[in-house]
Amino acid sequence: MSRGAGEHRGNKSFLPSKPCAHCTRPMTWRKRWANTWDSVLYCSDGCRIAAARARRPAEPG
Repeated sequence: MSRGAGEHRGNKSFLPSKPCAHCTRPMTWRKRWANTWDSVLYCSDGCRIAAARARRPAEPG
């Protein structure tokens, strides 16, 4: 079985990556995200919570 030029060969530099929607740090593909990679937006729970807080309107008072 042959692999294409851009496929993972045990070297992490071949894994896809994309920026976190909140902190813009690069996120590298994880096997746990294999089925949901297109919908993964945040690198961590902390960024997910911080982004939700930023979207929430300011409370009066």
